[in-house]
Amino acid sequence: MGGADLYTDGLHTADRRLVRANARDRAVNGCGRKVSVYQRLVVVGATGAVGRIACTLLEERNYPWQQIKFLASRRSAGTKIRFRGEEHTVEELRPEVFHKGDLVISSTPDDVAREFIPAAVQRGAVVVDESGAWRMDPQVPLVVPEVNPEALASHSGIVASPNCSTTQLVMAMKPLHDAGRIRRVVVSTYQATSGAGVVGQRDLDQGSRAALQEEPYAYECFVHPIAFNLIPHIGSPKHEGYTSEEMKMVWETHKIFGDDTIGVCPTCVRVPVTNCHSEAILVETERPLSVADARKLFAAAEGITLLDDLAEKQYPMPLFCSGKDDVFIGRVRKDLSCDNGITFWCVSDNLRKGAATNAVQIAELLARRDSAV
Repeated sequence: MGGADLYTDGLHTADRRLVRANARDRAVNGCGRKVSVYQRLVVVGATGAVGRIACTLLEERNYPWQQIKFLASRRSAGTKIRFRGEEHTVEELRPEVFHKGDLVISSTPDDVAREFIPAAVQRGAVVVDESGAWRMDPQVPLVVPEVNPEALASHSGIVASPNCSTTQLVMAMKPLHDAGRIRRVVVSTYQATSGAGVVGQRDLDQGSRAALQEEPYAYECFVHPIAFNLIPHIGSPKHEGYTSEEMKMVWETHKIFGDDTIGVCPTCVRVPVTNCHSEAILVETERPLSVADARKLFAAAEGITLLDDLAEKQYPMPLFCSGKDDVFIGRVRKDLSCDNGITFWCVSDNLRKGAATNAVQIAELLARRDSAV
């Protein structure tokens, strides 16, 4: 398949299987033989950037949810959302809205998640949470469906989705880890302003316009100008010179793989790119893997698109990966500094697979797993 075809291929292997399974589920439900125990899907934060993408994905993927409800903050309540040909009114997020049989996809700030999710679970709902509030709770599984779907079995009402930069990292690590066991990973991220929300996007847009016109601009989100600049600081100071964003990648990677002996050395950088996070990744494995081995493993992995032809100038770039659900990998080569090292370039849409797509996939897996005949 050529590079252009790879970029325009909207669904990766795992999603194609889910779409086919969705069709089978609709047929089975039509005969009344198999029904999910979840009577209703609830989208919390439906009017936010990630919530809107989740709604689009839910409509595109067409899983046969029996009912659906959209919730948001008081400020956004009353907004109209059109879903599957019908207009829905967004309701205010309140604990009493939830009840047994609800499957919830939640995209809210951490403090909101800490407040409402326990109340939702107490009322019998199961919540897929995209915030950072519950990721490192030992009672909450942290799940990337292509990497550790078995972790869903241990949930007690909450399933966490990882940080966007972690998600694409572990997706890329998974096939190499299975084949050669990764003992160390060094990763440098190039993170888009969409990861900082609407205000971050506005800073990039308005700051760039101001810089080109040589006019001052008061940045709202970033402590330094992001226009025509790189900021090697995402999050707060956390541990021995690492930021909170960097330590998320360490701790979440250990939890997802169930192995805290993997060495993880991250550096996170904000870049003046609208959407898609990029990562330069170096892995060192216990068992040697050739570049050819790595390419074959990436090409066969669910959720990964290999785009790797330097001579033809084919490699992943944010501009062309935006709006796609795959994790794109290219520039695969031998690490010249160690015997068992492979280094490569990785790009992923941080609002899709890094957030909304991963949560929707988790919800669909839960609905299939918890079905009744």
